[in-house]
Amino acid sequence: MVFDKQKIKSILPHREPFLFIDEVTEVHGTEKVVAVKTIEQSEKYFEGHFPGRPIMPGVLIVEAMAQASIILYYVCKPEIAGTHPDYYLGKVKAEFLAPVSPGDRLILEATGVKITEQAGVVDAVARVGETVVARANLVFGVRRNTV
Repeated sequence: MVFDKQKIKSILPHREPFLFIDEVTEVHGTEKVVAVKTIEQSEKYFEGHFPGRPIMPGVLIVEAMAQASIILYYVCKPEIAGTHPDYYLGKVKAEFLAPVSPGDRLILEATGVKITEQAGVVDAVARVGETVVARANLVFGVRRNTV
C-alpha cells in the first residue's frame, strides 16, 4: 500500500459516506495512480439501487474515478494540492461496461493526459478483477483557496 486511509483523507476533501477510495496501491511517477474501493453491502445507496439486485450507480463509479484523479493531481502538483484547493468536475465522457456489486473490489486507474496548475485531464479505468467495468475521460478544474 502506498497511501492508507489517513493519507487519502489528508489529500481528498471528501468524507464518508462520500469517500470512495480506501487505499492507493500504486503510484507510477506523475503518470498514473491505482486506487481501490471495496464495495460493501452496507453502502446506503444499495437500499434503492436496486432492491434484490444491488448495483453501484454509475455516477458513483465516476465519482470514485474523479477522486483517484485528484490523488493523481496531488502527486503531480503537491505544492498546490497541499493548500486544499477546490476541485470541480468540468466534463465527463464515460462508458459503463459491467455492473459493480457488493463484495467487489473496485480498482481505479487514473492516467494523466494533461495536468496543469489550474486543471487536469485524466483517462480513468475502473476494473473488478480483470474485467473493465467503466472507463472515462475526466476534465476538472482546480481553484486555489484564498483564505
